[in-house]
Amino acid sequence: MSLEVLENAVITLLKLAVVKLPEDVKSALEKAYRAERSPIGKAQLEAILDNIKIAEETGTPMCQDTGLTSFYLEAGSRFEGLERVEGILRRAIRRATVEVPLRPNAVDPFTQENTNDNTGRQVPYMHWRIVDGDFLEITTVPNGGGSENMSALKMMSADEGTYGLKKFVIENVVEAGGLPCPPTVIGLGVGGGPNIAMDLAKLALLKPLDKPEADKTVARLERELYEAVNRTGVGPMGLGGDSTTLGVKIEYAHRHPASYPVAVAFHCWAARRATARIHSNGDVEYLTHKV
Repeated sequence: MSLEVLENAVITLLKLAVVKLPEDVKSALEKAYRAERSPIGKAQLEAILDNIKIAEETGTPMCQDTGLTSFYLEAGSRFEGLERVEGILRRAIRRATVEVPLRPNAVDPFTQENTNDNTGRQVPYMHWRIVDGDFLEITTVPNGGGSENMSALKMMSADEGTYGLKKFVIENVVEAGGLPCPPTVIGLGVGGGPNIAMDLAKLALLKPLDKPEADKTVARLERELYEAVNRTGVGPMGLGGDSTTLGVKIEYAHRHPASYPVAVAFHCWAARRATARIHSNGDVEYLTHKV
């Protein structure tokens, strides 16, 4: 397969992610607008929907913070050239910074120098999963600083259980207020160790909002948290109302008997993500957007 095809597909993904929301997110925002009872909250949601429309019509990013990009890669074991993929992704990011454009957001934590091309040490972040097949599925997720800054992790004691989990989530939502630009999508990572829990919280944010959770226990907890978060009254942009979250999604792992890790990750109302599947023959399918 042509490396140019892969690089151009990634650039298309990066533009789609910052310009056009996936349909499940846009539908959730429209539903929230119709249901919102607070006049101020409704006005905020109307402004958000207008912003989305303008971004689509003009082909410009919907937010000035185009985020720090992460790639989630599901690679078929028979897909040729996997060793070159990371280099292609970095090159595509550099091109997209100029061509989309993306705001340069990669800053050295010690020298405070900006690389000005959205690449750097461990950036963009790449999460790999190897599966059977001869394709490469790429999801790009640009995470804005406002929602990222509200991420939280707690190593709960094992006896706190789901009550402690719910309390931790609600406390974080209330404390975050309008800073993560609600209505947010909330990802929860439960179990494993501290690094695993936060990784799972991020993975949970990739789940479509309109796809029901198959695990009945998890589905019930997601629904209970969704209802509880929307009863906090934080509302759109933190100005009050019914719509504080568009959805709560959970990923979990088995844990050590002595610990109960819980991680919370937020997407702002612009819950941006874009996915494409590139086949070995060069065919490209865009799975989250119509192209």
